[in-house]
Amino acid sequence: MKLADLAKELKIPTDSFIKFIQDFDLELSECITTNFDVKDDFARFARENITFLKKYSEDLNQNKSIEEIAENIDQPTNKVAEIIKKDKPKVFDNGKYRSSVSSFGIDNQLGGNYKFIYNYFGKSTPLAEREFIGYRDVFFFISQALEPYLNSGSLQEWGIHKPAGIIVYGPPGSGKIFWANKIAEIISYDFKEIKKHYLGTTLVDNQKTTFNDFLIQMMKSDNVLLLLEDFDQLMRERNEEQSVKSCDEESKELILHYISHFEREKILMVGAANSLANIDKELLAPGRFDVLIPVFPPNIKERSEMLLHHMTENLADEALLMKILENNKAHRLPFWLEVSKNMRAFSNTMLIDFTQSLKKRIRNVYLKDQTLPIVITQKMQDASLRDASKKLTSTYLEQVDQFLFDVSLNNYDDFKQRIDALRTELEHYKIVDLPKKPIGFTHTDEKKS
Repeated sequence: MKLADLAKELKIPTDSFIKFIQDFDLELSECITTNFDVKDDFARFARENITFLKKYSEDLNQNKSIEEIAENIDQPTNKVAEIIKKDKPKVFDNGKYRSSVSSFGIDNQLGGNYKFIYNYFGKSTPLAEREFIGYRDVFFFISQALEPYLNSGSLQEWGIHKPAGIIVYGPPGSGKIFWANKIAEIISYDFKEIKKHYLGTTLVDNQKTTFNDFLIQMMKSDNVLLLLEDFDQLMRERNEEQSVKSCDEESKELILHYISHFEREKILMVGAANSLANIDKELLAPGRFDVLIPVFPPNIKERSEMLLHHMTENLADEALLMKILENNKAHRLPFWLEVSKNMRAFSNTMLIDFTQSLKKRIRNVYLKDQTLPIVITQKMQDASLRDASKKLTSTYLEQVDQFLFDVSLNNYDDFKQRIDALRTELEHYKIVDLPKKPIGFTHTDEKKS
């Protein structure tokens, strides 16, 4: 059963279920599958607790003030105001907060008793076994963009077409290919990467084949997602200052020619880009690559979860490293929170670099002493942090800055908290130079001017 079918059965909007999962920080793998099939336990929970879920949905759709929220959940007004300020929801001129603000979600953050929810699902899924960590907001944002693929009635009832092209954009190492794969999984499409040599003319079985031939061949197959990396470099806008390779210009023209056929031929093209700034605006027009999905570096909570995940991934229960982690209480999240605070704006790959470096240091100590227990010292962590920081170059930070510019322009309302948190972390690296010079990085548009 799809989530939309359960929502229809219980007469509760699908969006309410999605917000409920986010508000109560439920593990996605215990509620729904990647392509939105409902898990049996979650469906049973929903049917048994339909009264609460209806109250939750009704409250979610009401516009309300801080005072009304506080009265409804019997919590101090100043505490409610603190949560509201942190979440930064939309507000009307009369001071009432727009729907999508949950009184129950705020009450949960303030310590309200919702054990009946958490007790129902039992032990949470270990981090090492999860499909992905955190990023619920990104996952649900993507699922809404893909709704025409998941709901056959979108076109017949509402005239909403399936996207023909999607751009996933974000700094290097943030997981764009991972999310492209996840999109293919959500809509049950075969994932195929467009290799660079496909864009020119190549020899296959002693016969010349072109990018045009490749696209025609792909359109003969059903349900294929085509990933094109370095989309912002290959699909650049030609101007007086920047020249474009003739093969890239030809590839762009072919994509513009065929993209109108993609929906009918059950093809979805996904471009992975570091930035949106230089992409030819023709490609971003409606019906082309008009769905933009930002891919963020992980926030502080996600960093700590990822560190634990990568430290314990693939380990046997009796592994030496697992014993060392347990002796240091490093098999639990609190151990990793402190170091994650010093990983401001780190990419996913930098976190992996840190864990690999730390594992090697722990192993070296063991090989030297051949004894347990081993203490994971602050010195070891600091050294591994320096190793991981090698990729934290000025170029990378400029790319994060450009990403913030892009996402603030295109998706600010969707990811206000993430954007503001990342901006605060980036400010840590900005150096005050001579007073006459501007503080921070220069955007592409500013460089031009």
